[in-house]
Amino acid sequence: MSDVGDFLAWVKSELHEAELALHNGDPGPRREIWSRNEPVSVLGAWRNAAGLDELDQLFTALGQSFSDCTSYDFELQTYDVAGGMAYTAGMEHISASVDGEPRTFTLRATQVYRHEDGQWKVAHRHADTLTPGT
Repeated sequence: MSDVGDFLAWVKSELHEAELALHNGDPGPRREIWSRNEPVSVLGAWRNAAGLDELDQLFTALGQSFSDCTSYDFELQTYDVAGGMAYTAGMEHISASVDGEPRTFTLRATQVYRHEDGQWKVAHRHADTLTPGT
């Protein structure tokens, strides 16, 4: 399998499972797929983070907010792999409870990845809530 094939297989398995777990209230799998090497950052739909300490605080807060995920789908629109770096851009369609209230929403999400110690790790995420007409 090519580097691109390996990367896409990882996106469709480990990355997908980590996001599903987060939206069910478990931030542990998301932490596992994120780089522990600086720099790391999130420009999030609800909150930003820069650096490992802020990232850990963000993932804890998100895990406490999300529960009861009934659907998570990542509609991959574009991606590339270049050596030890990669990116994805697409739409995340999510149905989960946020602070106990059931919600369905779509996020536009772009992520940057680094290949570290033989594994893909997320280094940066930018997401915003898709509103009608955008």
